[in-house]
Amino acid sequence: MRKLVALLIVSSTFGLAGCVTPRSDLERAVVGAAIGCAAGEVLVNGHCVEGAIVGAGVGVLTN
Repeated sequence: MRKLVALLIVSSTFGLAGCVTPRSDLERAVVGAAIGCAAGEVLVNGHCVEGAIVGAGVGVLTN
């Protein structure tokens, strides 16, 4: 049951991230951190903080 809830959260996060058009590095960092947190929670079994750090870094570095 926990995996199903986490999967629903991840899929909704990715869906909402597709609608966001970030205009600044800060906005890209926030979106990247949200996606990274969701991915870290599901893929690495509860490593939301590490995923958020990596996601924020990738969000800032990509354009």
